[in-house]
Amino acid sequence: MRDAFIYDHVRTPRGRGKPDGALHEVTALALAAHVLKALKVRNSFDPSILDDVVLGCVDPVGEAGGDIARAAALVAGYGITVPGIQINRFCASGLDAVNFAASQVMAGQQELAIAGGVESMSRIGIGASGGAWAADPSIAIPAYFMPQGISADLIATKYGFDRETVDRFAAESQRRAARAWAESRFTKSISPVTDINGIVLLDHDEHMRPNTSVETLSALKPSFATLAEQAGFGAVALQAHPGIEFINHVHHAGNSSGIVDGAAAVLIGSLEAGQKYGLTPRARIRAFANIGSDPALMLTGPVDVTKKLLKNAALKISDIDLFEVNEAFASVVLRYIQAFDIDPTSVNPNGGAIAMGHPLGATGAMILGTALDELERSQKTRALITLCIGAGMGTATVIERI
Repeated sequence: MRDAFIYDHVRTPRGRGKPDGALHEVTALALAAHVLKALKVRNSFDPSILDDVVLGCVDPVGEAGGDIARAAALVAGYGITVPGIQINRFCASGLDAVNFAASQVMAGQQELAIAGGVESMSRIGIGASGGAWAADPSIAIPAYFMPQGISADLIATKYGFDRETVDRFAAESQRRAARAWAESRFTKSISPVTDINGIVLLDHDEHMRPNTSVETLSALKPSFATLAEQAGFGAVALQAHPGIEFINHVHHAGNSSGIVDGAAAVLIGSLEAGQKYGLTPRARIRAFANIGSDPALMLTGPVDVTKKLLKNAALKISDIDLFEVNEAFASVVLRYIQAFDIDPTSVNPNGGAIAMGHPLGATGAMILGTALDELERSQKTRALITLCIGAGMGTATVIERI
């Protein structure tokens, strides 16, 4: 099996996922086409050489539906011969898109592809595509369906993360993101979004609140306590984990991921394709894996899939220099750090989704790019990128800087 290399990556800034957000007037299709165009311009390749475009999208309905990857390739001027496929593994969709494209290259079935993801959460609301898991008792009851925020509170309770701990983590995410922007750590990977007249709509991550502190966060009320009590989901959580007497509700908007719009794209190919088309590899995709996990805890999949991935790749946790763990909720990353007893400074050194937002289908590709940029900046070698996933799953990828 041959290697798959990352030649480049680009992302949009993240816009607040509300009607007054800077990217609200930009459709998911336009966001996806934007990053495809940016990759083409940055690398001066003839897009007709591409074997596929693979994009994650978690709510592919309405204007974001109908295989948005193929539509975006056409809008980006890639030509009629370039196919596209949309995939959905909830929050890991963007990273799975990368892994999907990489596997094709590794198997010798493709030479050069683009993978990534897109979500316009201000235009297509979260959960707009529905799903049997929440609606059909035949799966909701045995899988202990509950909203993710209650699962995050269940994790915090089970593993001992109190309100001050999760708030401290959230404030640190904001501090790190603000520092990264102040030091221009994202600059070479951001492609500002413009309107049809070329006027810049957004050139920075709009969701950030750099003045956030533990004190300001302490004033926010828990977001999921009422839902747990009045809708009965708290009882479901305790039924799934009877060893827990009560749930300590610690999560709120300030220590949970932000709802945002955005897109990302990664150029992936074989070594031979890079040599043929004059592309310089930036990283090698070493290994990747997926796993199912406890659907009630739901968000502990990053721990489980990391164990699987390291075993399959014959690596140890000490072989990883840098970790990007999606900040769906503070307790998710805190549990990851706790489980592997790793240095917190090696995890999300430039902040994460609590500060900058989580554009669902795009996030996995975004944080993979963030990890690569940080490896280059810090002159380190190996990064592990992982995300928790709805219904209890995990996806992870290891990349190595060239």
